[in-house]
Amino acid sequence: MKSAPSELRAKVRFLGKVLGDVIKSQDGEALFNRIEDIRKTSVAFHREGGAANAALLEERLRSLDLTETVRFAHSFACFLQITNIAEDSIQRDKMKDGDARADTLAGSLRALEAEGVGAAEVAELLAAGLIAPVITAHPTEVRRKSVLDRAGAIAAAFTAWEKARTEAERQGFETELLREVAIFWRTRLLRGVRLGVIDEIETAVSYFERSFLAELPRLYAHWGRQLKADLPSFLRIGSWVGGDRDGNPFVTAAVQRQAFARQSQAALQAYLERIHALGAELSISSELAKMTPGLKALADSSGDASPHRLDEPYRRALRGVYARLAATYPLLTGEAPPRPATLVAEPYPDAKALKADLQTILDALIESQGEIFATGPLPELIRAVDIFGFHLATLDLRQNSAVHARTVAELMSVAGVCADYEALNEAARCELLLSELAHGRLLYSPFAQYGEETQREYSVLSAAAESRRRYGSEAIRAYIVSNTTSVSDLLEVYILLKEVGLFHPGETPSTEIFAEPLFETIPDLRAAPQTMGAYLALPLIKSLLADERLQEVMIGYSDSNKDGSYLTSTWELHQASKALLAVTDKADLRLQLFHGRGGTVGRGGGSSYEALLAQPEGTVRGRIRITEQGEVVANKYADPLLARQSLETITAGVVLASLAKTSDQNLAGRHGGALDKLSQASMEAYRNLVYETPGFVDYFYAATPLTEIVELNIGSRPASRQPTRSIEGLRAIPWVFSWSQSRTMLPGWYGFGSAVEASGVSLSELNDLHEAWPFFATTLANMEMVLAKADVNIARRYAGLVEDKTLASTIFDRISAEWEKTTNALLAISGQGALLDRHPELAEALRTRLPYIDPLNHLQIELIRRRRAGDADEAVREGIHLTINGVAAGLRNSG
Repeated sequence: MKSAPSELRAKVRFLGKVLGDVIKSQDGEALFNRIEDIRKTSVAFHREGGAANAALLEERLRSLDLTETVRFAHSFACFLQITNIAEDSIQRDKMKDGDARADTLAGSLRALEAEGVGAAEVAELLAAGLIAPVITAHPTEVRRKSVLDRAGAIAAAFTAWEKARTEAERQGFETELLREVAIFWRTRLLRGVRLGVIDEIETAVSYFERSFLAELPRLYAHWGRQLKADLPSFLRIGSWVGGDRDGNPFVTAAVQRQAFARQSQAALQAYLERIHALGAELSISSELAKMTPGLKALADSSGDASPHRLDEPYRRALRGVYARLAATYPLLTGEAPPRPATLVAEPYPDAKALKADLQTILDALIESQGEIFATGPLPELIRAVDIFGFHLATLDLRQNSAVHARTVAELMSVAGVCADYEALNEAARCELLLSELAHGRLLYSPFAQYGEETQREYSVLSAAAESRRRYGSEAIRAYIVSNTTSVSDLLEVYILLKEVGLFHPGETPSTEIFAEPLFETIPDLRAAPQTMGAYLALPLIKSLLADERLQEVMIGYSDSNKDGSYLTSTWELHQASKALLAVTDKADLRLQLFHGRGGTVGRGGGSSYEALLAQPEGTVRGRIRITEQGEVVANKYADPLLARQSLETITAGVVLASLAKTSDQNLAGRHGGALDKLSQASMEAYRNLVYETPGFVDYFYAATPLTEIVELNIGSRPASRQPTRSIEGLRAIPWVFSWSQSRTMLPGWYGFGSAVEASGVSLSELNDLHEAWPFFATTLANMEMVLAKADVNIARRYAGLVEDKTLASTIFDRISAEWEKTTNALLAISGQGALLDRHPELAEALRTRLPYIDPLNHLQIELIRRRRAGDADEAVREGIHLTINGVAAGLRNSG
């Protein structure tokens, strides 16, 4: 068996040759030879190093004219996409071949069994659990949907070629592979127009259509066999796309309605197709098999009187089910079903009624035909209906607390309740809000005049009430409050929910949607336990939570990192999680953490599995939600087999984090002081550079492609919260994306080297922590990956874009010195001679990519210099964007 690195090299070589053959056939030998010459020179430089190779590579790149530069950028960006396909192919092979490493839940069960934890305990945990990846539209995915589709087609053709059994088959599949690569080579990599929210909704739904609708039910069947239990639907997929209004004025009430209509369309189409297929399949005759009373009643009520099916109760029943669902379709989607029913029927009132009819059919099958029908297409369809309902994905609402405050202030002012709500202190605000929540009088009047923002917020919440009535109670359950700093920030949401009938005052108040805080900055995370303690102590909140006995709290990785450094963010999140657990335990509630993670380490990225095992003891307990953002969504879920593996992995991580024996509390208790010192020193070093160094903002804007990234058509949301040139006002995504492109990767490591040097924590203690504490080991592993992707020499060239050379030298020298300190500290702590020594597969994957990423960085710098000097040629802009596309594809995470 080939090792993973050699297997990757072989796959990359083959697919690279196919791409090369396509380039030769379509664009001629001259272009191919020019590209190949630069490729070989870059590979030689990375293998052998040396000033001569470096000079030769630079000469080759400088010799390209503008047209050649654009074509070259396109070719290397394509090659890096090909590399991704090769990497993903290895993971798919593991899944298809039943590789034990791919079945992470089975591995977790074995590990737990060794600790005396049986399958019954795992099943009990999951029965009360919730695991929910939540898809967001955060704009870090630079690939068009067409490019993702073409990559999927190439992957399918490549897999077929590899699995071919005869030479004739192999040749046929190779022709198909060449055809798919040829289409890919001529597919535009860049979007011509900016994405709208509707485009983002379509992209999000596509992952359900490609992967989730089919793979999730199969996973449940697999887990049921392993655990010998009938598990409830604990694993569900959530979405923010069409509900996240924080900083995005384009998410409106109309958009929310479109999101649900499109989601419902995807779910109902899948159900209709499967019901139609089952109707064709289940030709069982009542003359040859028993028929249950339930099945007979369902068949007789179907309205199917065809003499050809009088003795086929399953077909008649399914035709009736199909007709009812087809009648439901236009009510929920606004469109006619793709295959109209031939029978007239009443629509289903909800998904539970559809599930009940399908269960009646399944019960009859099992009773008359045996347990062989307990698995297969009908049980999988029933599971799909249970998971996805008529809404497909539970949509979270999200808005910034400042917007709520302004909206409530205007409602109260117009209603004559309070002339200036925002002038009140926190105690007075809470007193007034609780008073308003105690009675049924409404603030909003359809006859009054309100500002645009207030009217928009009211319309969105009215649409939310409508969506729950139409699509079911699972359609919307949570309202995330960004920038939560006080109790009033949460109470304001209930005021707004009350206005549209989603909060019900009275002797026993209740709510249909729960306000949930998002703590993002370092100060807010530190204050979170106090804020939540005061909130949960309110009699109103105790009453609202009496049935659920659960409080969800969202914690943000991106802004806490931008606020205080990677190490500080990671430690503060760890500490806040433990403190929040103590608060909810005291209130006799379960804590459900919602982790707002991004794709890159600078925004909480890295292995989800390792991150789960590194969570503080007791903070998981079978329940967790995690955001999936940008390019990570496609990397994990665009391919059905990879989606299955990703969902299996997160479930395994939750099970282990919840049930495995851990030393986290002991280690945190003994060594928390050391982490406090490291964290404080890291934060001081980081903030001194980013927020206290004169001219740093100017350096950042000049020494990274931030301006050029903002021009990319990759998302509907603006890059900054305010129209100001400041780090505070800039969103975390462009902040991290820009440093990634310049290969500095600053948000993922800066401050750690200085922290080790200044904190006074001994190297021997850090060595021990690295070996014994998953939290610390995972933190350093993520940092190591980022340092390996960084390149100080390339970052120095980006610094050359800064016009003030003294400023450039001063700041870059500090960054370079900190990179060296951090690398040396990490190697000393981990006991390695070089970065990624302990991770040869990752090291090889990176080595395979660097000869294609680095030239794109060099071209990007030259093109940026031209554009900023006033060259308005559209080809320059296109070239910059192609290099951004290629570097992002090569690094596999952007923002």
